[in-house]
Amino acid sequence: MRAIMRRGLGTAMAAVLVGALAVGCGGDDKADEGGAESGPVELTVDVFGEPGYDALYKQYEQSHPNVKIKQRKVSSLDEYKPRIQQWMATGSGAGDVVMLEEGILPLYMRQRAKFLNLFDYGGRALEKNFLPWKWQMGVSPDGGQLVGLGTDVGPLAMCYRTDLFKKAGLPTGRDEVGKLWPTWDEFLATGQKFESKVPGTKWLDGPTAVFRATVLQNAGNGPGYSFFDKSDDLAYDTNPGVRQAFDTALKFEQNKLTADMSIFTPPWQTALKRDSFATVPCPSWMLGGIEDFSGSYGKGKWDVATTPGGSGYWGGSWLAVPKQTKHAKAAAALAAFLTSPEGQVGAFKEKNVFPSSPQAAQDPAVAGAKSAYFNDAPIGQIFGRLVSAVKPVHLGPKNEDVRAAVENVLISVGQGRRKPADAWSTSVEEAKKAAR
Repeated sequence: MRAIMRRGLGTAMAAVLVGALAVGCGGDDKADEGGAESGPVELTVDVFGEPGYDALYKQYEQSHPNVKIKQRKVSSLDEYKPRIQQWMATGSGAGDVVMLEEGILPLYMRQRAKFLNLFDYGGRALEKNFLPWKWQMGVSPDGGQLVGLGTDVGPLAMCYRTDLFKKAGLPTGRDEVGKLWPTWDEFLATGQKFESKVPGTKWLDGPTAVFRATVLQNAGNGPGYSFFDKSDDLAYDTNPGVRQAFDTALKFEQNKLTADMSIFTPPWQTALKRDSFATVPCPSWMLGGIEDFSGSYGKGKWDVATTPGGSGYWGGSWLAVPKQTKHAKAAAALAAFLTSPEGQVGAFKEKNVFPSSPQAAQDPAVAGAKSAYFNDAPIGQIFGRLVSAVKPVHLGPKNEDVRAAVENVLISVGQGRRKPADAWSTSVEEAKKAAR
């Protein structure tokens, strides 16, 4: 849903946030806050994917006339990771505000000395704005530093093409579709039926989305961790939930039910404008990407149903302020504005990123939201029900390195470069290499 955000988030709200975040700070307030009496301040925000901030930036600039905001955006986390790694390693180049996705947050939590402690900028007053577990994940293990303020959470659903389902003789209504696949095995069986009727279209975009979804589902329903245990020791080959998730994704590759694509890559973006695949495991933030890359071609063809295996989540981020910034207070104030309940409502309106703020989730604009693009799906209700069942998962500092290495093994099976019988043992080797 791409409804343009209301222009009424309010000068008063922004002013309150700036004031709150200035509490306890030393230095020249006016020189740093970007207030009416200071000189021009340009703030750079580094993001990936579709955060839904464009209208919020305009709103903030209207209430802070001498603040200009520049967004630097890349399409995927895999493209974003090496950039922020370089910025943090060299101590230069980062934006004033940077997005930290759940998979890389643990790495930078270990490097928290490179970021502002937002507790020093009035951050304690903002805790009530977030789900307790989302807030806690942004706080250092010793409780002394607020590294990041939560943006969205990623309750997990399944997006599917109604026109292709109709062509295959499958039901198209979202309730009936959800009943087709209470388990991943039944989802696979439905895919086999689909491809027998529509041989020119793959059932899934690729194995990576299934792998990520099932790893997190199993972790949430099991030990509360996936690749690394809660002591950050590699548990890839000892955690039964990881093996089960790998085997699930491997089945789809063995049965040639995927297009062997990774989300947000150029081939994936192009495929959305064709009939290349019929389903995509989609956390709420995925809807914005599907809409943007599919464009008019996909409008009204996509819908949203429940995911196999029950509840789960995938993704979600935090906004942090690197110490590299020359405008600490102004950057902290902007991060607070973007992650405020009002800001999260605005981001949801723009790109369907579901709020980590309970107040925002209960706002009628979120709770009652429907997506015209996704066949009028009541996305506020769908994702609102799902988020209530989300269980946080511990991720280690090298989580993203292991994930990427293992996904490459799965894709190589689908491309015929590796035998399925060797896939698990190879993935264990690659996971150990990536974790070093």
